[in-house]
Amino acid sequence: MSTPPKVIRAALYARYSSDKQSPTSIEDQLRVARALAASNGWNVVSVYHDTEITGAVPPSLRPGSKRLIADALARRFNLLIVEGLDRIVRNLGEQELLLSRLEYHGIRIIGTADGYDTEQRGRKVTRVFRGLQNEIYLDDLREKTHRGLAGKFDRGFHVGGLTFGYRSNPSPDGNGHFLSINEPQAEIVRWAFNHFAGGHSTRSIVRELNARGVQSARGGTWAISAVQGSAIKSLGLLHNELYLGRQVWNRRQTVKNPETGRRGYVERPREEWMIREVPALRIISDELWHAVQTRERRGPARGTRSGSGAVPRTLFGGGILRCYACGAAVVAINRERYGCSARKDRGPTVCPSGNTVKRQLLDTRLVSELRDELLTDDSLRQLRSEVAAILSAAAREAGAGSANARRRLVDLDAEIGRVVNAIAVVGISPALQAKLRTAEAERTQVSEAVRASPEVAEVPSVDDVVADYRRMVTQLTAALDSNEDRDRTRTILADLLGTVIVARDAKSGKSHLEMERPAERLLAAATGGSLKVVAGARFELATFGL
Repeated sequence: MSTPPKVIRAALYARYSSDKQSPTSIEDQLRVARALAASNGWNVVSVYHDTEITGAVPPSLRPGSKRLIADALARRFNLLIVEGLDRIVRNLGEQELLLSRLEYHGIRIIGTADGYDTEQRGRKVTRVFRGLQNEIYLDDLREKTHRGLAGKFDRGFHVGGLTFGYRSNPSPDGNGHFLSINEPQAEIVRWAFNHFAGGHSTRSIVRELNARGVQSARGGTWAISAVQGSAIKSLGLLHNELYLGRQVWNRRQTVKNPETGRRGYVERPREEWMIREVPALRIISDELWHAVQTRERRGPARGTRSGSGAVPRTLFGGGILRCYACGAAVVAINRERYGCSARKDRGPTVCPSGNTVKRQLLDTRLVSELRDELLTDDSLRQLRSEVAAILSAAAREAGAGSANARRRLVDLDAEIGRVVNAIAVVGISPALQAKLRTAEAERTQVSEAVRASPEVAEVPSVDDVVADYRRMVTQLTAALDSNEDRDRTRTILADLLGTVIVARDAKSGKSHLEMERPAERLLAAATGGSLKVVAGARFELATFGL
C-alpha cells in the first residue's frame, strides 16, 4: 500500500523595519510567497507579519513572529515561506537556535529571495553564511548611523529624543533639526523645579500635572520616574542638564542582554560624551538647579521613592492584583491597605477608582478561600465538569469540521470526475490541466484533514488537567504552610489564579475579587491556547466589605 502524500500546510511571514520603508513591503513579500505556494499547490493556513520592527529585535519579542513560533511548536503548519532569513532574524546565534528548533519540529523553511531551502544539501553552510552576512550588515548599519548622528551633533544640530520644554524645528536646508524653547512647557518646568526645591514630593508634582491635564513629552500622563529620574545618570525632568543650556549626547548606548534578549542602556565612558553649551536653550537658573540637586543629595522627599524596581513584600503584590477601573497593578499603598498604583502615583485623574482594601483582610480571606475551597470534593467535581464540557464542545466542533470536510470530499470527487470527462471529450488543455491539478491538491489536503486533526489529537484528557490542578494546589499549600519563600508563593499564585481583579459593587460599596475560571486557564495552558474558551468568563471567589 503506497504512503499518501504529505499534506502541506504553509505559513507566510513578512517584516519591514521602519516607517521610512513603504508599508506595501509587507504585501509585496506576501504576494511573492503566495505565488510560490499556489504554483506548488500548497495550502496557506497562516499569515504573520511585523511592521516597523527592526530585525535586531529578537523574534520572541515581536508580536507577529512570537505567534509564528507558538503555532510552529503546536504543529499548525509544516512549511514556512519568507522572503529571506533576514526577515526572521539577523543575529547569527539566535538564527541557529530558532531555525534548528523549527526544523526539529519538521518545518521546512523556504526563502523566496535568498534561495534558502531546508531540503537542500549544504543548507547549514548557506544558513551560517547568510546569518553572518546579516549580522555584519547590522553592525555596519549601527556604526554608520552612530557616525551620522555624531556628525549632525558636531555641526550644531539636535539629535535624540525631544525633551519636554522644547520644540524641534527643521533647518532651512533640510539637513537636520534645531531646538527652541516651548514657553508654555518651559513654565511647567520652572514650576516643577520650584515646587520640588520648596519641599514638595515628586508624587505631588506628578499628581498635580496630571490633574491639570499637562501631557508628558511622550503625549501621555506623567509618571514619577519621568520627573524623579536619576541624579547619577542625569535622567528625569529634575536632572536634565539641557534646562541649564547644556546639551549632552552619546552618554548612553543600547545593548542587548544575550540571556534574556531584552535591550537596555549602559553608560558610555565620560570621555566619549559630546557636550556643548547652548545658552539660548537655558530654562532654569543656576541657583534653582543647585537648590534641587542639593535637596536630592539630602534624600528624597517623603512619598518620592517609587518605581517598578521595588521588590514586592506583600503576598499578593507583584502584579497579581489588578484595578478594575484602569487595569494598573493593585499594590500596598501603605501599611494597612491595598490600592491602585496608578491612582497612588499619578492621581485620581489617571484612575477614578478610590477603591482600597485592608491588606490583612484580603490576605487572610483569600488565603483561607484558597486553602479551604480549591481541593474540596465539590471544587474538584465542578472543575472536572467544566473541563469535560469544554473538551466536549471542542470535540463537537472538530466533528462538525470533519463532517464538512467529508461533504467537501464528495463535491471534489464529482468535480474531478467532470474535468476528467471533459478531457476525454475535448482533450487536454492548460485550463483543464490547471483545474484538475487544483482540485486534486485540495482533495489531498481535505483527505489528510479528515484522517487526522493535529489540534484535536493534542487536546489533553480531563484527568490530565485535574492532575495538573492538584499538583499546583499542593505546591501552593506547601508554600503557604512554610511561609518562607514569598517569591515562590507569588509565582504559584500567578500560575493558578492568573490576574485577579479587585472590583467594587456600585450599590453595596463592597469589594470583591474576580478571576478567570480555573478550568479555562488550565486548558488554555495545556493546549497552548488552541482551544476556544469562553472569553471573559469569570466567577466571584470572595466578597467582603471594607
